[in-house]
Amino acid sequence: MKEEKWYQILVRFLWQYRKTGMMSLVYCLIFLAIFSLYNLELEAVMYAAGLCCLLTAVLLAGRFRNYLMEHRERRRILENVEILLDELPNPATLAEEDYQEMLRKLSSIFSENLNGWQNERRESMDYYTTWVHQIKTPISVMRMRLQGEDTEEHRELLAELFRVEQYVEMALNWMRLGSDSTDFLFREYELDSIVRQAIRKYAPQFIRRRIGIKYEPADVKVLTDEKWLLFIIEQILSNAVKYTPQGSVTIRVTPEKVLEIADTGIGIAPEDVPRIFEKGFTGYNGRTDKKSTGLGLYLCRLTAEKLSHKISVESAVGVGTTVSIDLHSDTLWVE
Repeated sequence: MKEEKWYQILVRFLWQYRKTGMMSLVYCLIFLAIFSLYNLELEAVMYAAGLCCLLTAVLLAGRFRNYLMEHRERRRILENVEILLDELPNPATLAEEDYQEMLRKLSSIFSENLNGWQNERRESMDYYTTWVHQIKTPISVMRMRLQGEDTEEHRELLAELFRVEQYVEMALNWMRLGSDSTDFLFREYELDSIVRQAIRKYAPQFIRRRIGIKYEPADVKVLTDEKWLLFIIEQILSNAVKYTPQGSVTIRVTPEKVLEIADTGIGIAPEDVPRIFEKGFTGYNGRTDKKSTGLGLYLCRLTAEKLSHKISVESAVGVGTTVSIDLHSDTLWVE
């Protein structure tokens, strides 16, 4: 919040009391005119007027000092108005008392609405969490049935079932990311272990699409949350499989601890690249693929921000796309 200079506040103070000043000037002119009509000594009038002006200046200076202090106190309270509402200064006028009562009433209404919203969101979170765990049972049963016979039709159904699982996990993670309480567990993890989990999960999809996977293991430890970083990598691999008709996907880690996932797919239009992390944005590729939701990369960005990782994309149409996740973290030294 930008703090105003004292002379800027002085201008506003004088403007606020402009009517009082104009009335005082009018009164002085009336007295001057009457004294002139009666041929009284103007020197006495001017002397009395000078004393009045001096006294007024002193009083205004004191009033401005209080005005300035009150203003700064209100600005301090404004920075933490949610918890300092009871520290508002005592109202000097009936209007100030009315305004403070309005603020307290609005604060009460806001608290009631916030509590109601939090309770509804908590109930929704409980429902979706229960639903996700319940839906996993029929999904597992369907997978076992489909794996019992290796046919082209069953392989296609297994691929669609895999996508259903993706959307289920995405719905749960959407709710978790928007929750006030999260289950983040930050510590140092072996990056190789996290990447291999994602590769194993998507290996059947790479095989089915006949897409090669090239991974350069790196003995690197990163400060992150394993589950949520795995979610980001899985979403990126999901897009790589979806938009790579042929070729390969390469995963490598730079010396600067930047995880790069590059594919040889159809690429992204230059005008779409700056917006691919926006909620619901699908771009040209999404309009071509009618099943695209535009939520995958948006959730990746939200998750990366919560993990304090930086995610970026470079792409060229017909060449491929490279997604980079900066996992570098500064070391803090305690003296």
